Amino acid sequence: MLAVQCVKSVPAWLLLKALGRRFPSLYTSRLSLTRLRDVEAPKLPDARWVRVQPILSGICGSDLATITAAGSPFFAPLTSFPFTFGHEVVGTVTEVGAEVRSTAVGDRVVIEPVLHCGVRGIDPPCEPCRQGNYGNCTNVLAGSIAAGVQTGYCRDTGGGWSSSLVAHEIQIHRVPPGVANEIAVLTEPFSCALHSVLGVREAGSEIRKILVVGCGTMGLLAVAALKATKTPGRVLAWAKHRHQQELAAKLGDNEVLAVSRDSYDALCKRSGATLHQPDLGGPTVLGGFDVVFDCVGSAKSVADAIRFTRSRGTTVLVGMPGIPKGVDWTTIWYKELNVRGTYAYGMEDFQGERLRTFELALRMLAERRVDFSPLVTHRFPLADYRRAIRCALFTGAERSVKTTFDFTGGQAP
Repeated sequence: MLAVQCVKSVPAWLLLKALGRRFPSLYTSRLSLTRLRDVEAPKLPDARWVRVQPILSGICGSDLATITAAGSPFFAPLTSFPFTFGHEVVGTVTEVGAEVRSTAVGDRVVIEPVLHCGVRGIDPPCEPCRQGNYGNCTNVLAGSIAAGVQTGYCRDTGGGWSSSLVAHEIQIHRVPPGVANEIAVLTEPFSCALHSVLGVREAGSEIRKILVVGCGTMGLLAVAALKATKTPGRVLAWAKHRHQQELAAKLGDNEVLAVSRDSYDALCKRSGATLHQPDLGGPTVLGGFDVVFDCVGSAKSVADAIRFTRSRGTTVLVGMPGIPKGVDWTTIWYKELNVRGTYAYGMEDFQGERLRTFELALRMLAERRVDFSPLVTHRFPLADYRRAIRCALFTGAERSVKTTFDFTGGQAP
């Protein structure tokens, strides 16, 4: 079968790091880390695993960070090569192991990609897994499969950028009948957004003013998660591109601010903060928002997020940020900020119920608390992976949000 894979090459990584921004065609060239290859389909590791044929598979910011050599080397020793990209997957079960009871051939499913102790057959589980924090599993190098924090970063599981991958039955969630494939493929990133929002809800009535920095896929889904969970507070979405601004306005009962030269003044006006310019460096801000979600992960967005968080407020770093350089951390200790990292999903406490983030996400998608239909903007066949990656990278020019690979023969312009 054909699969888009990542190969390990330090020279290629260094080349992309040095020249990729000037010559973006390098990211999918013969000199890159990314290859369209003819490979054998992965085998079921044991009798509790299933095979899934993707219908749609999304391109994530973490995939792009790997392709462009922009990600942190932190994950390098926790990954096995070559791996097939793709962890945002809606597909059909085509094969089940002899001991599988929770799903059957023909089921339409999404895959919860974290490769934690339960997936790896490790018992007793590590402490994070025992507490339901599967995304923080400490056994991602052990067990019955090769190293990898998630499906799509492990050579033994395959990934969604191919016509076949394998998953443990506890990773499988049936898609409710009324949820279209274009909505179901958003389950994984929406779960990440829910996890980040639910992590700060304990502040309760203290949340009055919320800022979402960046309105790519994760920023828009954070806006949607705030609405779906009925998180208290007035939400301001800070968006760069016109189509992002329009979508942010549709996704929630919130205000949208366009990125401009006057953004800082506008943020102060809406939060009640005051702006003070030192002789050197960026502005000093006193006051700000109760909670700020940084959904970009650049040096500027991290600096702005902590800058516009009020004293003793909370800054949330959503998803997988890059390696921001030159961030002045003075704001953190002077304002005594609570800076939270958030990654993946696990078990959540919501409205008196304890359940997996994926279960909650699918329930909310089925209940149509928010209209997610405009978010999947582009579809490509796998063979056109170069154009798909370009579309996902250059969201402003392409007016893209979620770019996907479509295995049904469809393609959006």
